[in-house]
Amino acid sequence: MSKSVKSKKDSRKKVPEGWPMVVYLGIFGFGIFSYAVARIALDAYPHPIHWAFGLIGAVLGYFVGWLWYRWRGDVI
Repeated sequence: MSKSVKSKKDSRKKVPEGWPMVVYLGIFGFGIFSYAVARIALDAYPHPIHWAFGLIGAVLGYFVGWLWYRWRGDVI
């Protein structure tokens, strides 16, 4: 009986790397910045509106971070 030979490429598993650092920086930076701007500009409104603007900014930062990564690469 003969043995079958496996290639080394088949035995290696591709490990997912996760999100690039620039995406995390975009989420954090845009989230904090939009919260601070909303806190200053909408001071008379209830506090949950400030958190909502922070969340909207974080989502926007996610997309801007991925666009930055595709266009310029990672920051590290």
